[in-house]
Amino acid sequence: MKAHFLAFAEYNRWANGRLYEAAAHLSDAQYRESRGAFFGSLHGTLNHILVADRVWLRRLTQEGPAPSRLNEIPCDDLPSLRRAREAEDERIIGYVDGLGDQDWGRVLPYRNMSGKEQATVIGEVLAHFFNHQTHHRGQAHAILTGLGQPSVELDMILYLRLRG
Repeated sequence: MKAHFLAFAEYNRWANGRLYEAAAHLSDAQYRESRGAFFGSLHGTLNHILVADRVWLRRLTQEGPAPSRLNEIPCDDLPSLRRAREAEDERIIGYVDGLGDQDWGRVLPYRNMSGKEQATVIGEVLAHFFNHQTHHRGQAHAILTGLGQPSVELDMILYLRLRG
């Protein structure tokens, strides 16, 4: 399990790097333009991914920022968001790397964003965590291509091939 999820954590860092590199070629107006995605713009979408990661990491580690809304904007410009994203990606890798065999089946009790008590197995939490990132990176990719940017290849198989 650890090797599996560590590969996802490292893939996540790689895919985010590629996505942010592509976003850096946009004008600020394009970056903020509402494009009909769930969080509107690329700015809103990338901030949401960071916020959701922070929500889950706070639940998992009891450390770090504790966003109160999924549409929160912790970083108002792309360079600061990119730095925050890179730090969060390293935090994710560190968390997964620190898990032991006994942790994967452990139940995580937490409150959802509405305050309702929940309990989910750590392995299932991480499956959701990485799937959620992929889902919204797909939206970010659609925004980028809709703005005329070249398609960014984000397939995990490419990452695995490049990694060796």
